[in-house]
Amino acid sequence: MTSRGEALDLARRLLAGAGVADPRRDARKLLAAALGIDDAELIARPETEIREDEEARFSLLVKRRAAREPVARILGETEFWGIALEVTADVLLPRPETEHVVEAALAWLGQRRDERLRLADLGTGSGAIAIALLCELPEAEAIGLDISAKALSVARRNAGRSGVSERFHPVQGDFSSLKGPFDIVVSNPPYIASGEIAGLMPEVRSHDPAQALDGGEDGLAAYRAIAARLPALLKTGGAAFLEVGEGQAEAVERLLGEARLAALPTVTDLAAIGRVVSGETKPASLSETGGGGFRIAKKALGKPD
Repeated sequence: MTSRGEALDLARRLLAGAGVADPRRDARKLLAAALGIDDAELIARPETEIREDEEARFSLLVKRRAAREPVARILGETEFWGIALEVTADVLLPRPETEHVVEAALAWLGQRRDERLRLADLGTGSGAIAIALLCELPEAEAIGLDISAKALSVARRNAGRSGVSERFHPVQGDFSSLKGPFDIVVSNPPYIASGEIAGLMPEVRSHDPAQALDGGEDGLAAYRAIAARLPALLKTGGAAFLEVGEGQAEAVERLLGEARLAALPTVTDLAAIGRVVSGETKPASLSETGGGGFRIAKKALGKPD
């Protein structure tokens, strides 16, 4: 029979040969799942032998990962903001950098977390952003908008398992179908240029829904649509927080400025990539300057025009 340690070593070598980025971690997660134990138990007893049925189950999981199917998709679950979320082929796999959207919105709110806020998550997918915010904002309610009925079913289940289903309201439609006003609008829209999708990693290209990736010819189509709607969606004193792809921050900042939102500082991720572009609505006396709301905010932050 094979020990846990031997099975892990064999799987690690197989996954490394298949080009998996972190083969040791992924092998450990898959073996723990196959055995029905946690990582701590697995690490503590590497000499324990595994049964034939467990070995067969593990082998099937490893073959799927070697074919570059993400671990979260194999297991049907991932973690976002410390919350366990169901993921299916119908939703974008939530990624760690998207947590910056949640962080930015909460930082902007400051001491207002107990207020009765109204949120909108545009292209909610699994519901990750909206649900994370609802877990932090006990009096808030959120609309989760998506064009996919199947994605909304996943989001609804995730809201239920996270204990926020009564405050999460799934709505099927596109950006133009939503009515405001909202205190906060958040979104991780499709932002990959159409011509770049074929060059993405197999984990993304072959397993994330195409409609959740394709941002049009230049990757900015969804941002144009969102920016055009934000003046109607946000109440005075409201704010929008949008995840962007690498190299897109400046273009999206311009779009929010053209929508007469006052700029908030762009949030960078751990790789120093501009990741969240934000803007807030101001009273007419501050923003009635032909796009000057964007300029005024930059001056307030000590930035040049």
